Amino acid sequence: MYTPYPENMMESIKKVEATRAERMATEPRRLTADEKDALLKEFHPDYNPDAFAEIKVGPNKGEKAPRELAHMLHSTSRIQNEKIDLTKIDYDVDVLVIGGGGAGSSCAIEAHNAGADVMIVTKLRIGDANTMMAEGGIQAADKENDSPVQHYLDCFGGGHFAGRPELVKRLVMEAPDAIKWLNELGVEFDKEEDGEMITTHGGGTSRKRMHAAKDYSGAEIMRTIRDEVINLGIPVVEFTSAVELLKDEKGQVAGAVLQNMETGDYLVARAKTVVIATGGAGRMHYQGFPTSNHYGATADGLILGYRAGAPLLYQDSIQYHPTGAVYPAQILGALVTEKVRSVGAQLVNAEGEAYIHPLETRDVNASGVIRECREGRGVEVPGGLKGVWLDTPMIEILGGEGTIEKRIPAMFRMYMNYGIDMRKVPILIYPTLHYQNGGLEINGDGFTKTIPNLLVAGEAVGGIHGRNRLMGNSLLDIIVFGRNAGKAAAAKAKETEIGTMNLDHIYQYAEELKKADADEHDISPLLFPDYARHER
Repeated sequence: MYTPYPENMMESIKKVEATRAERMATEPRRLTADEKDALLKEFHPDYNPDAFAEIKVGPNKGEKAPRELAHMLHSTSRIQNEKIDLTKIDYDVDVLVIGGGGAGSSCAIEAHNAGADVMIVTKLRIGDANTMMAEGGIQAADKENDSPVQHYLDCFGGGHFAGRPELVKRLVMEAPDAIKWLNELGVEFDKEEDGEMITTHGGGTSRKRMHAAKDYSGAEIMRTIRDEVINLGIPVVEFTSAVELLKDEKGQVAGAVLQNMETGDYLVARAKTVVIATGGAGRMHYQGFPTSNHYGATADGLILGYRAGAPLLYQDSIQYHPTGAVYPAQILGALVTEKVRSVGAQLVNAEGEAYIHPLETRDVNASGVIRECREGRGVEVPGGLKGVWLDTPMIEILGGEGTIEKRIPAMFRMYMNYGIDMRKVPILIYPTLHYQNGGLEINGDGFTKTIPNLLVAGEAVGGIHGRNRLMGNSLLDIIVFGRNAGKAAAAKAKETEIGTMNLDHIYQYAEELKKADADEHDISPLLFPDYARHER
């Protein structure tokens, strides 16, 4: 007998199997708007008042932020007491891109193509980013039964009507061109025999507009644009972190102080324009949640921009993806792509009940999982954590034998590594910290509103997705806003003169912290999570 799970979990699977035929005949209904609001307010982590702290200084003073982020905002610069020789310039470029993920790479490509001298600096390797971790696909309204207007309505409503209209408009209007650009660069999108792109639904979408490369979509996009960066000869300084922005006497951004992560040496990069493309914050582990994010996702860009005077937007809004792996422990928090649900799997509790529609928006479905576990309808795993089932055998029953290996091969292989055949048994999931809805505030062209010549692209931006992001819109936004930032940064660099560089803003910020009695006596940005065991 095939028994990949402990006894209590196998007993629960019997209930799942017993209800499968009935569940396949009757899909769970969609929740009403009032039901969604009530579920979110009671169970979504963003509504936990104990998880947030007041920001005591800076542009967002008086607003709330996750405690872990507030701690970093209330910490002083890593170079507060270092002697940095700003007359010794190690790199001198038109456009400095901080971050080597999808947004930073697409930004650098367009800046280069516009004639700018551009350089990428990244604390790991180019491509070590959340882009690489994205699986399910990228949205674009490019089919006959769809339109950017319909895409806009889905995005705006899915984000609780909080998205900045000018940003949402740009996202959806430029989506078809983003797909065309990626396709021409060589991204291997899933296609029919006649060459038409295969599209599927995602949570909260009213049309099938999810373009994918199996469930390796982010990796395939990152592979392609990374190769383009290399082919164009764009300089990439790896294993080097931006630890502080530089400004000049006119208040313009003028570059950044960098730190070599291997030697600890500080370097000075002068630039006429700077693009923050540092990605997310999952490795901050807000509220103790596991994360689907890559190792370097520690909100660095938010700290650097904020300390220089750029305001944040929706910094209190985080996306917890409803389906993160909770068993086995070796892959705790790993993303189980929404595509698993879009091709037929249902969310099912310990009693075998399909308690919610599988393609509700991510925040609603995450809240539903948390509710089931808190109210005693979750499945306990060794170690005490709980989760609910994702009934993956339904995929093969509905789509035919071989569908899982064809459509979601990465998921299949991840679980088979631990002896779990998702074609035969369901998999156990719980929400994982996935995406930073909030970030630095920008205008429609990607510039911050208070610091001349400073742009932001990708997950470090706030306002594109409102207070909840739909599946497939993050891979889209890194391309749309990354490309636009590259073009805008290159154009701005042509008319910019940099004055004398200084670090005055970090000393002024430190004084603000002292006056507000808010200094946490720590340093930021974090750069990497501290997972070391500190034995006595």
